[in-house]
Amino acid sequence: MSYTVKLIVGLIGTAFLCIFIGGLSQSISSGFAGFYGGLPFMIIAIIVCGMAIYDFWDECVRKKNDP
Repeated sequence: MSYTVKLIVGLIGTAFLCIFIGGLSQSISSGFAGFYGGLPFMIIAIIVCGMAIYDFWDECVRKKNDP
């Protein structure tokens, strides 16, 4: 796959994942659970989005010296 295609598709996928998880976290925190009830999920969601962004950078953005 070309570099440009990997970059665009990876960015779209990572953005959709982070938007979905962020919306889910916001929904839990503003619903019945309240802020403190949704806080553990919010922390997990931030960590997962950070890992997804790092994986996007590692796989799509960073230039590797593959043979």
